[in-house]
Amino acid sequence: QVQLVESGGGTVQPGGSLTLSCAASGLTRRSSTMGWFRQAPGKEREFVAAISWNGIIRDHADSVQGRFPITRDKGKNTGDLKIDSLKPEDPAVYYCAVKEVVTENAVFSTWFQYNYWGQGTQVTVPS
Repeated sequence: QVQLVESGGGTVQPGGSLTLSCAASGLTRRSSTMGWFRQAPGKEREFVAAISWNGIIRDHADSVQGRFPITRDKGKNTGDLKIDSLKPEDPAVYYCAVKEVVTENAVFSTWFQYNYWGQGTQVTVPS
């Protein structure tokens, strides 16, 4: 059974930082693409970032380019999304997603391309 577990969400001040982590287990293929999406209340789920199995290819949404570096542990199904310089539009539930692949440099930016999803971790700002 495939399981994705996210961690690291919380409350952060505007302009602040935190790191989200994802760990996937139970995958049957050796390689996978890892992606992050987010969904704010009343909005559709949107792509944030993705990284290839070999860690060489990265893709980011324009809204987070340069602020949300995505990394992964080489050869493993674990990875991080660092949130830097948090903006008012960034708070949301963040989801980790994984797609098992054959091509080690593949990345995907649409939610329906991913096979497996985590339960989500919330990022908020102080009220």
